[in-house]
Amino acid sequence: MLYNPSAFQEQDPEIIHAFIQAQGKGLFITSEANGLQSTFLPFVLYPHEGKNGVLRAHFARGNAHWKELRENTQCLVVFAGENGYITPSWYATKAQSGKVVPTWNYEMVEVRGVATAVEDTGWLRRLLTDLTKQHERTRPEPWHLDDAPPDFLAVQLKGIVGLEIVIHEIEGKWKMSQNKTAEDRSGVVVGLSDEADPHHNPELAALVNTRMKR
Repeated sequence: MLYNPSAFQEQDPEIIHAFIQAQGKGLFITSEANGLQSTFLPFVLYPHEGKNGVLRAHFARGNAHWKELRENTQCLVVFAGENGYITPSWYATKAQSGKVVPTWNYEMVEVRGVATAVEDTGWLRRLLTDLTKQHERTRPEPWHLDDAPPDFLAVQLKGIVGLEIVIHEIEGKWKMSQNKTAEDRSGVVVGLSDEADPHHNPELAALVNTRMKR
């Protein structure tokens, strides 16, 4: 289970779903007869299918991981986002008592569910259409699956295997200094925003600031 103190928990489905869609890729992990297996995959989330949603992706057929999947294979998918080192030097508490230590801030989502391999060509084509739309939609001239020659596409489809995960549990964790004092959190935002600081990270600063306001 994910270690997730209450201060860091994110339970809003819309925020969690948006995070998964924005990250796009996740680490798919299973425990099989040959030990732990992992593959980094591009995912499409279908939040309104089933009770908790469904994730779909595809393997290269040459990746033996898909062959390890059995009926009712339990799996874990980890989506990781912005993260960075937090120095104690940014905390007001350092000057007050010195009772501070370094830490790491990060955002992540864990998905647990049941994984199934899919070899149906129609299923795969629908997945690739959705996956392409997800990543091409912001381009001025989006690429479409039909832009590729049919015979070429048929060969490509034979080279992949689908993955469907029925989600049983989904959990978000945004560790953004919520367990610190208001002064210390402000110091983190200022420090991360400082272009002269070796740990400058404006994206992480914005996330800490957003969590402060919440």
